[in-house]
This record gives sequence, structure tokens and C-alpha cells, in this order.
Amino acid sequence: MSEPTSAPVVDESPEPQRPGEAAPATPPGQPAPRPERRVLRAVGRWTAAVTVFAALAGGIGYGLTLPERTDVPGLATQDDGRWDYPELSLPALPSGSPAPFADGNRGQVHHLDIRDLLLPAPKGAAKDEDLPPLDGGWVSGKTFASLYDEDGRSAIAQRLTDEAVRHIAARGWAMPDGTRTSVYLLQFDSQVYASYFSSTLTGGGLSPGTALVGAPKAQLDDKWPTQATVENVMRDAYDEAKPYGKTHLRQAYLTAGDTVALVVQETPGAAPRVPWEQTVILQSQLLG
Repeated sequence: MSEPTSAPVVDESPEPQRPGEAAPATPPGQPAPRPERRVLRAVGRWTAAVTVFAALAGGIGYGLTLPERTDVPGLATQDDGRWDYPELSLPALPSGSPAPFADGNRGQVHHLDIRDLLLPAPKGAAKDEDLPPLDGGWVSGKTFASLYDEDGRSAIAQRLTDEAVRHIAARGWAMPDGTRTSVYLLQFDSQVYASYFSSTLTGGGLSPGTALVGAPKAQLDDKWPTQATVENVMRDAYDEAKPYGKTHLRQAYLTAGDTVALVVQETPGAAPRVPWEQTVILQSQLLG
């Protein structure tokens, strides 16, 4: 995809400081955050049995809720198209820092390097020069804005400035069948700013507020299992409208406290649902 001609809107340093908690004051002249989204109506296909474990890598860890391997797409057998993701874990929190949704964390801040919250690539993944680094890393606001069509880039760039995005982390990979996946995590000063930015991306309707390159028309994906929700994470998922072009593109926005995630998956021909749902669910678990 071509890079926009505008200058970068975010100047990420190679090693930004760890985020601290910020006051969640509403920016002047801005509307209040959106209410919670609708409850999806599709019939559940996986049971929401979960197990909780704590990260043990020194210091103070916090729990990561993960589904049982036999209950969530991707962590069981491979015969239904599930990808083989590594076991997920969270690093320890800095000493004295609360979990993002703990009492007292008014801004719902993730007190971690958000690169550590990127979903790891599954077995068989390979790097793709047109995607973010396979190992994960920082990307600029210009790079993020270039994901959107020319009509929407300037608005996205302006909102990144207005809401003062702190960092953008990303990881991307390609699978042997040609499926290409990208995950972007955008961290703001608090959940208030993250919510404002998310509302620009989703538009609050049946289609995204701003179109991605490669998916000029997209519609609400209402086929999600009802049991696939993750506590503290708001999901807005969209599917490319038919007829597809050379590829089938799906996208999902996840809003979790001070962080907004964009997950994009593009497959030649018609894309299977299982790897898509699996990827979004597991990234949601890491954020929630």
C-alpha cells in the first residue's frame, strides 16, 4: 500500500518510557464516551470455560484469563483450520502498579510495554515485507494512517494528534496459505482518549467509520459466537462486503482501557472463520 504524503503525526522514540497513569478528564468540547455496544446475537459455538493463571516472571504479575485448549478456536486440534499459537503469558507488572482494570486505576492504564501485549505469531508464520515486523516493534502514526484509504487518512492522522496517541506497536505475519495478519496496538493517556479515537474508527454503525485500503466496503460481522466476548474488551468486527476482490479482508477493533487494537486478516479467495475468530479472541485476552 502506498504511503501518504503527509508528515508523520507521531514521533515514537526507540525506547519510550513506560506509561504512567494519567487523569481521565474529558477533553474540552468533546462528547462523552460511547455507551457499551450491542450484545451479539449469533449462536455460540464454543463454551466460555476459562482458567486463570498469573504471570510469574518476577515482581508483581497479574492474571491473564485464557480459555481451555479444548474450548476456544486455535488451542485444540488442527483439523478445523486452527492455528497453533504458543502458550500465552503476561510479563510482571512494575512494582506497585495496578492491573488495567483494578480498582483505583481510574484511567484503565496498561502499565506495561504494549509490545509485550501483542499476540505472538502462530507456528508456520513468516515475515512479510509489506507487514509490520514479525518480532513486533514500534510503528509511526504515518504508517498506521496509511492503512486507510486516501479519503480517510487525514482524519485519522488528525485524531492521532488530537487524542495524543503515546505509542503504536505492531506485529504482522504471513501463513503458508497466503493469509496475512497484522495487529496494531495504540496506547493513549487514558480510556477516555482511547474511546474517542475508537469511535472515529468504527463510526458507531453497521460499517467502519473509515475504510481500510483493500476493503472499500465492509459490514458488521454478526456471525460471532455469543460466548466469544472477553471481559473489559469492547469488540467491533467487520467483514468485507461481497463480491470480494483478489483477497477477502476482515477487520476488528478492540477497545480495552487506554488501548485500541486493530486486527486485520486478509486471505486470497474466501477466508475461513476459525483462524480469524481465534486470532481476535486471543488478542482480546491479552488486553483484558
